[in-house]
Amino acid sequence: MKTLLYKTNNDWAGFVTRLTLGIVLFPHGAQKMLALFGGYGFSGTMSFFTDTMHLPWLIGFMVIVIEFIGSISLVVGFASRVWSVLTIVLMLGIIFTSHLDNGFFMNWFGNQKGEGFEFHLLVIGLSLATAINGSGRLSVDGRMENLGAK
Repeated sequence: MKTLLYKTNNDWAGFVTRLTLGIVLFPHGAQKMLALFGGYGFSGTMSFFTDTMHLPWLIGFMVIVIEFIGSISLVVGFASRVWSVLTIVLMLGIIFTSHLDNGFFMNWFGNQKGEGFEFHLLVIGLSLATAINGSGRLSVDGRMENLGAK
């Protein structure tokens, strides 16, 4: 279990992928959890998920946790493999529940009915790279792994 949580290649590639992933996800999680960046906060988001989208409460809660706690964990490099896998599952769920019908491209020019799924594929790619590689340099995982080895 410790290997799953903390094992990492101590390289810059893991650092770049996890940091990029965490920084990109954080504003989305902060919208949902804290009502920052024009978001509705926890209760508003949960209401949207359960009342409008008819998602089970647990799924809505997990979306918020993955995007908020997961993004912070990725930035600091804590359990990055686990958070990356959860992010892949989340993005696949978002694609199939909300974006698949809108096609591939994002709605840059406002001429389609909604956003496509290209952003989500990029996040899946970064998540997959992080899941394979680990947290990389300057990570809590690397420190935990080193503490376990002593």
